[in-house]
Parts: sequence; structure tokens; C-alpha cells
Amino acid sequence: MGEVYRLAELKDAERLLDITYRAYETIRELGLHWPAATADLELIKDNVATNECYLLEIDGSVEATITLSRGEEIKALTELPFVKWFAVNPDARGKRYGSKLLDWVEEHVILGKLGAAAVTLATAEKHPWLVPMYERRGYERILELDPQNGDGIMYLMRKQLIGQPTIIQRG
Repeated sequence: MGEVYRLAELKDAERLLDITYRAYETIRELGLHWPAATADLELIKDNVATNECYLLEIDGSVEATITLSRGEEIKALTELPFVKWFAVNPDARGKRYGSKLLDWVEEHVILGKLGAAAVTLATAEKHPWLVPMYERRGYERILELDPQNGDGIMYLMRKQLIGQPTIIQRG
């Protein structure tokens, strides 16, 4: 079977809920108010139905997921595509499944399907490793905002997909 990249279907919702809930443990511990961190099955199903939720299956097992938003979360700030709800099976740490899925979505969906020159995402300053991880992947902070909900500073980050050197992921 190997690696399969595809859109999630409603039948995937329970597995996506399990991965997302476990992957967002640090988010809950930090007290961040991110919907994915406390999602229930209905919210996962709504995400799959409303947005473009992609997943990576390895030998038939869902190992990572990310959502391309179809909502209006950041339309007032940018028209660039916005990805969210990025989660990787915590049992697969170190296998680079998250990087593989994000690479695939950037190349095949954002650049290939949408023809967008860049992609955006948002993350919290107080998360211990997300900002540096995204910066290593070529994302740059383009806006700081404080949603006044206790999350503190949030960064809107952008990665240029055209006009920048390609970052080659090994492993």
C-alpha cells in the first residue's frame, strides 16, 4: 500500500479525531483556545465537509492530517490560502509524516491545484516548538496579533512557494 495522500472522507472522522486530540495535547496544556484541540466528532465531521481536509495514510493507517481552510478566518488580512488543524499521530514521531504531508499539500494543492505563490498559517508565540519548526520549513512571520482570549501573541506566517529556493526535506 505504501504512502497515500488524499482528501479525508466522513468515514475517516473517528481516526482523525483520535490523532488530532492526541496531537494537540500540548495546545490544551498551554491553555490555547484552538478549536482543533477540543474538537469532538461532530466538529471533525464539519471540518471534513466544509474544508479540504487532507491526510497521509501509511499502509492503510492515517498518520497525519492538515486542513486547507475554505472559511473566512483570515480573509480580512490576506487572500492567500490558509492551512490549519495540522496534526500528526504522536506514535509516529520522528518518521517525518507531518513534513511529508505538508510538503505534498504545498506542492500539489497550494501551488499545483490553486496556483498560489504562497501559503499562510497561524501559530502561537508561547508554543515551545511550533514557531521554530515552521521557520525551519521556510515560513516567515508576517503579522503579530493578540486575539485577547488568553492565547497571547499569535503569528500569521507565510511561506513563498514561488520565487524562493526549494527546501529539500531528507529522510
